[in-house]
Amino acid sequence: MTAQEQVGRMTGNSDVPAASAWSGMVAVEDTALAVTDSGGAGVPVVYLNGQFATQGYWRRVVAELGPGWRHITYDERARGRSRRSADYSFEAAVRDVDAVLAARGVDRALVVGWSYGAVVAAHWARRNPDRTIGAVMVDGAFPHDWLDEAMERRIRKLFRRMGWFLPLMRPTGLTPRMTAAQQADSNIELGRLSRERELGPVLDAITVPTRYVVASGSSLGSRGDEQERIRAGLDAVTVRNPNIRVHAKVASNHGALLKKDFPVIAGAVRDVAAHD
Repeated sequence: MTAQEQVGRMTGNSDVPAASAWSGMVAVEDTALAVTDSGGAGVPVVYLNGQFATQGYWRRVVAELGPGWRHITYDERARGRSRRSADYSFEAAVRDVDAVLAARGVDRALVVGWSYGAVVAAHWARRNPDRTIGAVMVDGAFPHDWLDEAMERRIRKLFRRMGWFLPLMRPTGLTPRMTAAQQADSNIELGRLSRERELGPVLDAITVPTRYVVASGSSLGSRGDEQERIRAGLDAVTVRNPNIRVHAKVASNHGALLKKDFPVIAGAVRDVAAHD
């Protein structure tokens, strides 16, 4: 089987022309998203960012996989070079995956999500099994009831404390063009969506090859072994759903694994593609 035939099998198109490389703005609802498409005739991979991260975080994974794949990255609403919106909800994030793929003429894709993006990837794969080649979850989409009233207060307090300097960081692209309250609301919404009764059924219903790359240790805002207890929520999922496996657990923490363990993430992408 030739490379083009393999891509045709994965994407549902037996005659796959090479797409041109492109970078620009994609209009979506009341906003516009900054999108980069490497082009080519390779398997389309769409990368879904961490909650307040940008597409640049994926550069090492993209380079590791190389030009044999079609890499599509974008900044979510009010992140990076994308414009502000009146809607920063999780559902808007899921809709934006469809909008970006439609704008780039992609029918089927392999989704790779880190942190918040992993939860977006899980929901998108669950809703679009015929359009999903497979999914890679990078230290995210763990069903666990980590949000309670005390945690919600803690999140709001944290973002209030950071509120004074967040606008100062915006020119660097390191913080979104969202208010501290909007960022807190987004984080709390993620907590609600991550509850076992919410996320568990989503993961149980995934029918495409799915691999997890799991970090170790703590992350920003976590205490003690909180993060490891959250990750342990995946154990029951892999027992219930044979489509979902842990590809690797790495030594890096949540914030460092895209920098340090990009070869492992790329390996998970290759593994998923091989099982489509």
